[in-house]
Amino acid sequence: MLFDRLIEKRIAAAEAELMEKYYAEVENMYTKMRGWRHDYRHHIQAMKVHALNGEYNEINAYLDMLDNDLTNVETVIKTGNRMADAILNSKLSLAVERNIKIKAEAKIPVSLSVSELDLCIVIGNLLDNAIEACAKLPMEERLIRVYMEMKGNFLYMAVTNTAFGEKKHSFRSDKGDGHGFGIKRVDAIVKKYGGYVTRASEDGAFSTEVLLPR
Repeated sequence: MLFDRLIEKRIAAAEAELMEKYYAEVENMYTKMRGWRHDYRHHIQAMKVHALNGEYNEINAYLDMLDNDLTNVETVIKTGNRMADAILNSKLSLAVERNIKIKAEAKIPVSLSVSELDLCIVIGNLLDNAIEACAKLPMEERLIRVYMEMKGNFLYMAVTNTAFGEKKHSFRSDKGDGHGFGIKRVDAIVKKYGGYVTRASEDGAFSTEVLLPR
């Protein structure tokens, strides 16, 4: 019993630390967005000055700078679920900053049986792992695909990322393999809700599929 309580305390502490990290990432993204909106009028005035002086090359350079800056703060995807939007856009913005190409499509009902904390942990861990794997590759090979939708009474999530080529293999959550604390937490949450998770690595790509009851 004492050992079980110690494990529970460790998990609770790890989850609290993880949530603090996620909230910090989300707040950083929103701070960037608010800052960009606040400076919008300043940018317009600066380009007007260049236009009045016929400085069209300077305008093009200024627009390129704004485009690059906006790429790092724009909302990548809207799912319909506020918590999912926050963590997805935070993580995908981090991926863009690391020169990782993103292909994402997600539609999630506002009401789910999965708690916001658990949903955040699952999505956050899946994308953390994908970003970490992509970061080891040359920039031109970095790619993350995210797909989420309802399939019957289940929320289906699939995250695929390019990775160094490995021998084909697959994992199931009930095997208890030691693939890191984050992956174990994903597996525990999936099991908690009676869902399913599969992982596979083949041809330079790693994918994780998750089914969670609505």
